[in-house]
Amino acid sequence: MSTNKARTRLMMALGAALLATAAAKPAQAQAPEVFYKGKQMVMLVYSPGGSTYDIYARALVRHMDRHIPGKPNFVVQNMPGAGGLKAIDYLYNIAPKDGSVIGTVGRGLPFEPMLGRAEIKFDPQKFFWVGSMNRDTSLAISWHTSKLKTMADLQSMPLLTPGTGVGADSEIMPLAFNSLAGTKFKIISGYPNTIQASLAMEMGELDGVAYWSWGSIMSAHPDWIRDKKINFLFHTGAKPLTQLPNLPSIRDYASNDLDKKALEFLLSRETLGRPFLAPPDVPADRGKVIRAAFAATLTDPEFLKDAERTGLEIDLVTGEEAENVIKTGANTPPDVLNRVKSLLGR
Repeated sequence: MSTNKARTRLMMALGAALLATAAAKPAQAQAPEVFYKGKQMVMLVYSPGGSTYDIYARALVRHMDRHIPGKPNFVVQNMPGAGGLKAIDYLYNIAPKDGSVIGTVGRGLPFEPMLGRAEIKFDPQKFFWVGSMNRDTSLAISWHTSKLKTMADLQSMPLLTPGTGVGADSEIMPLAFNSLAGTKFKIISGYPNTIQASLAMEMGELDGVAYWSWGSIMSAHPDWIRDKKINFLFHTGAKPLTQLPNLPSIRDYASNDLDKKALEFLLSRETLGRPFLAPPDVPADRGKVIRAAFAATLTDPEFLKDAERTGLEIDLVTGEEAENVIKTGANTPPDVLNRVKSLLGR
């Protein structure tokens, strides 16, 4: 090849590189209001349509676009599977990292890498945490036809309760409660979601549910409460429930300091009642916009009226707070994590 031809090819390659760089810079520096104008954003929900997580997510996106510069359109995409692993893996490894995708996952799943599950392929601290729509207190319940009606009963006879996937709260928490408080939950695995599990309980296939948020019960099954179709066995809060002031807390049954810390680690997920997150490496300016829009939506009077009509409990957890919950969990002392692992048979 002649020197002139080689020089020509080199100049063409350099020119192409410069053009690519010039084209990339405006995209990277694009102001959020320009980026989001006319954009279709995706809200990824790890559970199927009609689930409580789905209901919360759809309520959010009905109003959140008004608080994002450029007013993008939202589309909700349900991605159930593997107890939420399918959705969270997609967010971590595949979804665009440009601020156009937000997701909601089971509140316990981000803690699983801290507990040594080999198949976990994500680092929860690398996600961009948008925030949570509420802080939860959960309850154990039995169906009204069950012989088991109190915490004392639960310590003396088995309660058939659904499992919705390894790593799901429905399987982790009853295992821990059995070890810490002498409960006798018997997990029946294989239920795809809480919707199917609740139907199974109504049909007599199950006796109750070991760990279900108070907000979910109120929004999805207010008739159960009104018509006294369920017995409340215990709650998980640090303070009594206003609506059920005499119900015992599972926290009172941990017998030593290590067990109390192990239970505190497990229940810290309740601060992330309905968590929302975005893939790692979202541009800082777009992340700031998303967090601000999320917080503004949850205090928007029009949204709050909608949430009240739907029966949703709203209690803003900011992105910074959610991020700190994950950071604190990741820095849990090894002896506490080992105790949690032992509770779960790991």
